Amino acid sequence: MTKNVLILAANGQIARLVEHRLLTEAAFQDVNLTLFLRDASRLADLQANPRVTLIDGDITDASAVSAAMADQDLVFVAVVDHDGQNRLTKSVIAGMRANHVDRVLFTNVLGLYNEVGGEFGRWNLASIGAGMAPARQSDALLAASGLDYTTLRLPWLNDRGVSYTVTTKDQPYEGVSGSRASVADVVVNIISDPSRYSRDSIGMADPATAGQDRPVY
Repeated sequence: MTKNVLILAANGQIARLVEHRLLTEAAFQDVNLTLFLRDASRLADLQANPRVTLIDGDITDASAVSAAMADQDLVFVAVVDHDGQNRLTKSVIAGMRANHVDRVLFTNVLGLYNEVGGEFGRWNLASIGAGMAPARQSDALLAASGLDYTTLRLPWLNDRGVSYTVTTKDQPYEGVSGSRASVADVVVNIISDPSRYSRDSIGMADPATAGQDRPVY
Protein backbone atom coordinates (compact mmCIF):
# COMPACT_ATOMS: atom_id res chain seq x y z
CA MET A 1 0.00 0.00 0.00
CA THR A 2 1.41 3.39 -0.99
CA LYS A 3 2.49 5.67 1.85
CA ASN A 4 3.03 9.38 1.33
CA VAL A 5 5.65 11.02 3.53
CA LEU A 6 6.37 14.76 3.75
CA ILE A 7 9.79 15.87 5.01
CA LEU A 8 10.15 19.49 6.06
CA ALA A 9 13.69 20.93 6.01
CA ALA A 10 14.53 18.12 3.63
CA ASN A 11 18.17 19.04 2.95
CA GLY A 12 19.41 18.48 6.50
CA GLN A 13 21.98 15.76 7.09
CA ILE A 14 19.60 13.44 8.93
CA ALA A 15 16.83 14.14 6.42
CA ARG A 16 19.16 13.17 3.58
CA LEU A 17 20.02 9.89 5.31
CA VAL A 18 16.33 9.13 5.78
CA GLU A 19 15.57 9.97 2.15
CA HIS A 20 18.36 7.75 0.88
CA ARG A 21 17.14 4.78 2.87
CA LEU A 22 13.50 5.27 1.89
CA LEU A 23 14.40 5.51 -1.78
CA THR A 24 16.90 2.64 -1.95
CA GLU A 25 15.69 -0.06 0.47
CA ALA A 26 13.22 -2.62 -0.84
CA ALA A 27 11.05 -2.39 2.29
CA PHE A 28 10.12 1.19 1.37
CA GLN A 29 9.47 0.82 -2.35
CA ASP A 30 5.85 1.93 -1.85
CA VAL A 31 6.82 5.15 -0.05
CA ASN A 32 6.47 8.41 -1.97
CA LEU A 33 8.35 11.47 -0.70
CA THR A 34 7.42 15.12 -0.78
CA LEU A 35 10.56 17.07 0.09
CA PHE A 36 10.06 20.65 1.28
CA LEU A 37 13.07 22.95 1.56
CA ARG A 38 14.36 26.39 0.80
CA ASP A 39 16.09 26.19 -2.60
CA ALA A 40 14.91 22.87 -3.97
CA SER A 41 17.81 22.85 -6.42
CA ARG A 42 19.94 21.49 -3.58
CA LEU A 43 18.11 18.18 -4.06
CA ALA A 44 18.32 18.27 -7.85
CA ASP A 45 19.81 14.77 -7.81
CA LEU A 46 16.37 13.47 -6.78
CA GLN A 47 14.37 15.50 -9.29
CA ALA A 48 14.00 12.68 -11.81
CA ASN A 49 12.91 10.08 -9.25
CA PRO A 50 9.22 9.29 -9.91
CA ARG A 51 8.64 8.79 -6.17
CA VAL A 52 9.88 12.27 -5.26
CA THR A 53 8.13 15.64 -5.35
CA LEU A 54 10.30 18.68 -4.57
CA ILE A 55 8.76 21.84 -3.07
CA ASP A 56 10.73 25.06 -2.78
CA GLY A 57 9.39 26.96 0.22
CA ASP A 58 9.89 28.57 3.61
CA ILE A 59 8.98 26.40 6.59
CA THR A 60 7.64 29.45 8.45
CA ASP A 61 5.16 30.12 5.60
CA ALA A 62 1.97 28.62 7.02
CA SER A 63 0.11 28.54 3.69
CA ALA A 64 2.99 26.82 1.89
CA VAL A 65 3.37 24.23 4.65
CA SER A 66 -0.37 23.56 4.63
CA ALA A 67 -0.42 23.13 0.85
CA ALA A 68 2.38 20.56 1.12
CA MET A 69 0.34 18.54 3.62
CA ALA A 70 -2.29 17.53 1.08
CA ASP A 71 -2.65 13.75 0.74
CA GLN A 72 0.21 12.99 3.14
CA ASP A 73 0.15 10.06 5.56
CA LEU A 74 3.07 11.10 7.78
CA VAL A 75 5.13 14.26 8.31
CA PHE A 76 8.77 14.34 9.46
CA VAL A 77 9.93 17.75 10.65
CA ALA A 78 13.72 17.49 10.34
CA VAL A 79 14.61 20.69 12.18
CA VAL A 80 14.21 22.00 15.74
CA ASP A 81 11.80 24.89 16.27
CA HIS A 82 13.92 27.43 18.15
CA ASP A 83 11.75 30.34 16.97
CA GLY A 84 10.48 32.45 19.86
CA GLN A 85 7.00 32.48 18.30
CA ASN A 86 7.05 28.76 17.40
CA ARG A 87 5.83 29.62 13.92
CA LEU A 88 7.01 26.30 12.49
CA THR A 89 5.25 24.17 15.10
CA LYS A 90 2.04 26.18 14.81
CA SER A 91 2.13 25.99 11.01
CA VAL A 92 2.66 22.23 11.08
CA ILE A 93 -0.21 21.68 13.52
CA ALA A 94 -2.57 23.94 11.58
CA GLY A 95 -1.64 22.40 8.24
CA MET A 96 -2.09 18.86 9.49
CA ARG A 97 -5.49 19.66 10.96
CA ALA A 98 -6.62 21.41 7.78
CA ASN A 99 -5.57 18.43 5.63
CA HIS A 100 -6.64 15.69 8.05
CA VAL A 101 -3.11 14.37 8.47
CA ASP A 102 -2.51 12.81 11.87
CA ARG A 103 1.02 11.34 12.19
CA VAL A 104 4.02 13.61 12.78
CA LEU A 105 7.63 13.08 13.86
CA PHE A 106 9.11 16.33 15.17
CA THR A 107 12.80 16.92 15.84
CA ASN A 108 13.73 18.51 19.15
CA VAL A 109 16.58 18.64 21.68
CA LEU A 110 17.56 16.58 24.70
CA GLY A 111 16.92 18.12 28.10
CA LEU A 112 13.33 19.25 27.57
CA TYR A 113 12.24 17.77 30.89
CA ASN A 114 15.52 18.05 32.81
CA GLU A 115 15.93 14.36 32.06
CA VAL A 116 19.65 14.76 31.39
CA GLY A 117 21.51 14.52 34.68
CA GLY A 118 24.87 15.44 36.11
CA GLU A 119 27.55 17.71 34.73
CA PHE A 120 26.55 16.94 31.15
CA GLY A 121 22.97 17.96 31.87
CA ARG A 122 24.17 21.30 33.22
CA TRP A 123 26.50 21.80 30.23
CA ASN A 124 23.74 20.84 27.77
CA LEU A 125 21.27 23.32 29.25
CA ALA A 126 23.86 26.10 29.20
CA SER A 127 24.87 25.28 25.62
CA ILE A 128 21.32 25.32 24.27
CA GLY A 129 20.65 28.48 26.26
CA ALA A 130 17.76 30.64 25.09
CA GLY A 131 16.82 28.04 22.48
CA MET A 132 15.52 25.72 25.19
CA ALA A 133 12.38 27.76 25.97
CA PRO A 134 10.90 27.62 22.42
CA ALA A 135 12.01 23.97 22.10
CA ARG A 136 10.02 23.13 25.23
CA GLN A 137 7.06 25.13 23.97
CA SER A 138 7.20 23.29 20.63
CA ASP A 139 6.94 19.98 22.47
CA ALA A 140 4.09 21.29 24.65
CA LEU A 141 2.16 22.51 21.61
CA LEU A 142 2.49 19.10 19.97
CA ALA A 143 1.42 17.26 23.11
CA ALA A 144 -1.70 19.44 23.35
CA SER A 145 -2.51 19.30 19.63
CA GLY A 146 -4.44 16.03 19.57
CA LEU A 147 -2.20 14.82 16.76
CA ASP A 148 -0.47 11.43 16.76
CA TYR A 149 2.98 12.87 17.41
CA THR A 150 6.43 11.66 18.37
CA THR A 151 8.94 14.18 19.69
CA LEU A 152 12.50 13.13 18.77
CA ARG A 153 14.92 14.43 21.41
CA LEU A 154 18.22 14.26 19.57
CA PRO A 155 21.59 13.73 21.26
CA TRP A 156 24.72 15.67 20.35
CA LEU A 157 25.43 14.28 16.91
CA ASN A 158 28.36 12.53 15.29
CA ASP A 159 28.92 10.47 12.14
CA ARG A 160 29.60 7.08 13.71
CA GLY A 161 27.67 3.91 12.88
CA VAL A 162 24.22 2.87 14.08
CA SER A 163 24.21 2.22 17.83
CA TYR A 164 21.55 3.58 20.14
CA THR A 165 19.19 3.04 23.02
CA VAL A 166 15.74 4.66 23.03
CA THR A 167 14.43 6.24 26.21
CA THR A 168 10.91 7.55 26.68
CA LYS A 169 9.68 10.71 28.37
CA ASP A 170 9.75 9.41 31.92
CA GLN A 171 13.18 7.76 31.71
CA PRO A 172 16.60 9.35 32.26
CA TYR A 173 18.38 10.10 28.98
CA GLU A 174 20.99 7.36 28.40
CA GLY A 175 24.15 8.63 26.74
CA VAL A 176 25.23 12.07 25.60
CA SER A 177 25.96 11.58 21.89
CA GLY A 178 24.65 9.52 19.01
CA SER A 179 25.07 9.26 15.29
CA ARG A 180 23.01 10.88 12.59
CA ALA A 181 22.64 7.38 11.13
CA SER A 182 21.10 6.22 14.42
CA VAL A 183 18.54 9.01 14.38
CA ALA A 184 17.73 8.20 10.75
CA ASP A 185 17.26 4.56 11.76
CA VAL A 186 14.71 5.59 14.41
CA VAL A 187 12.84 7.67 11.84
CA VAL A 188 12.67 4.98 9.14
CA ASN A 189 11.58 2.39 11.70
CA ILE A 190 8.68 4.63 12.74
CA ILE A 191 7.78 5.25 9.10
CA SER A 192 7.75 1.47 8.64
CA ASP A 193 5.47 1.06 11.68
CA PRO A 194 3.80 4.37 12.59
CA SER A 195 2.37 2.88 15.79
CA ARG A 196 5.87 2.96 17.32
CA TYR A 197 6.27 5.60 20.04
CA SER A 198 2.83 7.01 19.31
CA ARG A 199 2.02 10.15 21.35
CA ASP A 200 5.37 9.94 23.08
CA SER A 201 8.64 11.81 23.38
CA ILE A 202 11.75 9.74 22.86
CA GLY A 203 15.46 10.21 23.22
CA MET A 204 18.08 8.17 21.41
CA ALA A 205 21.80 8.01 22.11
CA ASP A 206 24.75 5.65 21.99
CA PRO A 207 24.78 3.91 25.40
CA ALA A 208 28.58 3.69 25.15
CA THR A 209 28.64 7.48 25.72
CA ALA A 210 26.74 7.29 29.01
CA GLY A 211 28.48 9.06 31.87
CA GLN A 212 30.49 11.43 29.70
CA ASP A 213 30.38 15.11 30.60
CA ARG A 214 30.83 16.40 27.05
CA PRO A 215 29.70 15.23 23.59
CA VAL A 216 31.56 12.36 21.95
CA TYR A 217 32.44 12.91 18.29
